[in-house]
Amino acid sequence: MAQRIPRFSLDGVPDAGTAHHPFTTEDGLGLSLTRFRRGEGGDPVLLVHGLTSGSDLFTMPEHRNLTGCLLDHGFTDVWVLDSRMSNRFPYNTEPGRRTLDDLARFDYPAALAELRRHAGPRPVRVVAHCLGSVAFAMSLSAGTVDGIAALVANSVALTPRLTSWSRWKLEYGPELLEHLLGVSVLDPRARGARRFTPGWALSRLVSLAHQECDNPACHMISFMWGSGWPALYSHENLHPVTHDRIADLLGPSGLDYLRHVRKMVRAGHAVKYDPRDPRHATLPDDYLTAAAEIDTPILFLAGDRNHVFGDSNVICHRELSRHAPDRHELAVLPGYGHLDPIIGKDAARDVFPRIVDFLRRRAVA
Repeated sequence: MAQRIPRFSLDGVPDAGTAHHPFTTEDGLGLSLTRFRRGEGGDPVLLVHGLTSGSDLFTMPEHRNLTGCLLDHGFTDVWVLDSRMSNRFPYNTEPGRRTLDDLARFDYPAALAELRRHAGPRPVRVVAHCLGSVAFAMSLSAGTVDGIAALVANSVALTPRLTSWSRWKLEYGPELLEHLLGVSVLDPRARGARRFTPGWALSRLVSLAHQECDNPACHMISFMWGSGWPALYSHENLHPVTHDRIADLLGPSGLDYLRHVRKMVRAGHAVKYDPRDPRHATLPDDYLTAAAEIDTPILFLAGDRNHVFGDSNVICHRELSRHAPDRHELAVLPGYGHLDPIIGKDAARDVFPRIVDFLRRRAVA
């Protein structure tokens, strides 16, 4: 077996200047940005992860990663965010309501303020994944961020759609897990818990339905986020080292974000979780209606084997193009699913060139 890569390693981008930038959100959470620079000048690129992942998605040492690829193609100032959804922080598993409205209202405006404090008032290009993509599109719709020259949204944005099995899990799972099984946190590492505890028992049960590999963390991740064997990626698209350390890249999570996604799936598009919450009073109740005002070009990436959000980005591209027919673009990725467009061993060959091309060609000043 290949040597295990240390958790939270920056070894995947060895030939760039690196700086850590902690910052605080208006609602009192400490978050962080990591800056990778190779030379002076150039507009910044911000990379945004999804739920339970983190900046490590973009700096993987086992193969060419997105940060290195951007640097190699002349984007000399790349910033990688760890938001409140990052597995580098404890927030995902703490008690208390967490919603995507929090990221749209607090995380991304604070991150961009910190970025611009160092990089200056330049236009920012953004590449976002999963629920980070949903929440960042919500930020654009709500007008809580500005100066965004271009956005690449992987897998899903403002119109989340699920397969039937995933929708059933989302509809009934949070309450069944909490009240019937006593599980309030889903953890890919649950097999390592004490025997006969609820998390351990759930992991054993899930593995009975997943015979496609011998990694219990891979099985749990499929159960947590999608429908498939596996759900988030194709095994053949992953480097073996990536598969072995998938629990390092995708951590544990409580169930609150799932409840917000459930409300969006019921509505058919992104909506505010609680219109009565005064912290989110400045956000729109319906993000898709407000999205008609988005003037940032968006590239919607859609793997044709996406077993998490299906054709969500195909639908979102169609909806936003009704208002601005020539502004946004759609790229369907043959053989790719939900996460492998970012962490796949051949993504630098198959996917990243599309991102680079769009960021160069369609970014507005």
